[in-house]
Amino acid sequence: MYDFFRRWRRHGYVRELYQRLRRLQRTRQGVREEPSAGIIDAQSVDGSETCPASTRGYDGGKMRDGRKRHILTDSGGLLLEVAVTAANVHDSQAAPGLLDHFMAEPGRLLKLVWVDTAYQGQPLADAFAAHGVRVEVVKRPDGTKQFTVLAKRWIVERTLGWLSRSRRLNRDHERRPDHHVQMVWWAGLITLTRKMARQRLHWPEFRPHRLGPQPG
Repeated sequence: MYDFFRRWRRHGYVRELYQRLRRLQRTRQGVREEPSAGIIDAQSVDGSETCPASTRGYDGGKMRDGRKRHILTDSGGLLLEVAVTAANVHDSQAAPGLLDHFMAEPGRLLKLVWVDTAYQGQPLADAFAAHGVRVEVVKRPDGTKQFTVLAKRWIVERTLGWLSRSRRLNRDHERRPDHHVQMVWWAGLITLTRKMARQRLHWPEFRPHRLGPQPG
C-alpha cells in the first residue's frame, strides 16, 4: 500500500485527478474550466508528537506546535493549489510559492486573489504582480468584535472546515510535509467526488473502456 502511495505522490497523480475533476465540475456549473479569481488562507495543525522538529514550528497566534497548510481555492471553494510548511512560517511568506506552483502550468487565467490582513507587504504584492495577479484584502468591518461572515473569505474557510473533517487531517500525522500535501489532495478528492455523486452527474469523459471482445 505504501508503495502505491509513494508512486502516486512521486508522479502527482492525486493532484492531477483532482484538477481534472475540478475542471469538469466547473464546466458542469456553466463557468470556465480555469478561474480568474481565487482565495488564499492557511490553517495550523498540531504535529508536536508526530512531526520531526526540523519540519515543524510554533504558531504563536494559534498556539500550535506543528505545521501549517496553505490553500488556494476558486470562488466556489474548490482546491487549486496546496502547500505545507512549518507552523511558524508567516502566511505572507508562503503565499508567493503557492501561487508560483499554480501559475507554472499553462492555461492559467487567475487575475485576482482575495486574502485576509495577514497577506500584506510589498514583497508579496510584487510576487503576485509578476504573474499579473492582483491582491485584494478583505477586512473585518471597523468596530466589529463578534463573529462576522466576511465576503469571499468564508468560502476558503469553509473548504478548510471540510478538510478538517478528515480524520487524517485533524492533526499532522505525517513525518514528511509532502506526504501531508498528498493527504490534503486525497481529502479534497473525497469531498469533491461525493459532491459530484450527490448531483448525479454523468461523466462520459471518464467512462471506462470495456475489456475483452466487443459485440458486433
